[in-house]
Amino acid sequence: MIKLATLCYLKDGQNTLMLHRVKKDADMHLGKWNGLGGKLENGETPEACAVREVYEESGLVVSNPQLKGFITFPNFDGQNDWYVFVYRFDDYEGELIDSSEGNLEWIPDVKMSELPLWDGDRIFMKWLDQSKLFSAVFNYEAGTLLDWSVTWY
Repeated sequence: MIKLATLCYLKDGQNTLMLHRVKKDADMHLGKWNGLGGKLENGETPEACAVREVYEESGLVVSNPQLKGFITFPNFDGQNDWYVFVYRFDDYEGELIDSSEGNLEWIPDVKMSELPLWDGDRIFMKWLDQSKLFSAVFNYEAGTLLDWSVTWY
């Protein structure tokens, strides 16, 4: 089955808003730090999904979405192929909420490598500052990154 989703990174200078996934026991991302985002709803554009998911998970209203790339995660959860639109936001307003998804924190970019991230995230998060668009494939098996490839546009 195919799942369409967004993954969003809010930047504030040299800090990135990250979500520590520690609140749901059945979370496949349990213990990991992730960007914000989620599945597209019927009829929803990726941009609208990104804005909605950031608001639902953080309470922040974002504007001026920057599409940075597209990632394919074949059979990521053992059942589904995930196709993910990756966005960066530099413009936001509002106050952070207590998210039901996990704990939100502004992480200094220089400290990002110290967090428990998915191995693929360590690779593509470095691409968020690029002016080119990327299309990547990250192959995981049982939570372990096997290989990856990227094409730049």
